[in-house]
Amino acid sequence: MIGVFDSGLGGLSVWKEIIKLLPDVSLFYVSDNAWCPYGPRPAEEVVERSRVISRFLIGKGCRLIVVACNTATAAAIDTLRQNFPIPFVGMEPAVKPAALHSRTGVVGVLATQGTFGGRLYRETSQRFAAHVQVLERVGTGLVELIEQGLTDTPQTETLLRTYIEPMMEAGADHLVLGCTHYPFLIPSIEKITCGRLTIVDPAPAVAQQVFLQWAEAVQAADLRQEAAPTYWFYASGSEDELQARFQVLAPSSLPSTFFSGFCFP
Repeated sequence: MIGVFDSGLGGLSVWKEIIKLLPDVSLFYVSDNAWCPYGPRPAEEVVERSRVISRFLIGKGCRLIVVACNTATAAAIDTLRQNFPIPFVGMEPAVKPAALHSRTGVVGVLATQGTFGGRLYRETSQRFAAHVQVLERVGTGLVELIEQGLTDTPQTETLLRTYIEPMMEAGADHLVLGCTHYPFLIPSIEKITCGRLTIVDPAPAVAQQVFLQWAEAVQAADLRQEAAPTYWFYASGSEDELQARFQVLAPSSLPSTFFSGFCFP
């Protein structure tokens, strides 16, 4: 089984891509919504929550864990890999493809403060984006709106415009989504940008990495994939809220029985 966790609903954007590539594998999803958002929290706190959740998922039998949160990846991925004996896949900063394909030499990145302060983002930017101008914007308030299901409202559009329109005015032709919550805002972003920005969502690439890691794990352990997968969902806060939001955000092609919710300690 594979474990996936995020501060809230954002990791579902990665979860959806994983089940496309691994439709026969059971997944556990943890929404740490009692502690959401992670972005403004101290790194030490995010590391501790990541440890707690990882122990929980390993205890459930997960053989691979996806840190489907940019902030948690930035703060905790090194610690998790050092302290637990299973593979971890984190969120890769998608600055590289944006920088390589930019025609104007200007790219925008919308992320949390925790992501911008992380080693992975800094190293990736220095290595692959030194030849372009990178416009960084902290998307304050966006995660909270998404957690409330307010992905397509005038309030959300107004807030998005304050972040995106200055990027376009400065000549950006790519927008990197540096938080797993933000793909749920793509329709609103497209409405604002009218095709002037190429939106870079890292979730499909991360899912591909999960696929490769899982294939190696299955081969090494001689495991058999299940014919009928089961999807479990856990929440540290409101389970009802997680289920309600999931019904809106989940793909319609899922099996009719897919939600088993339990409170996460």
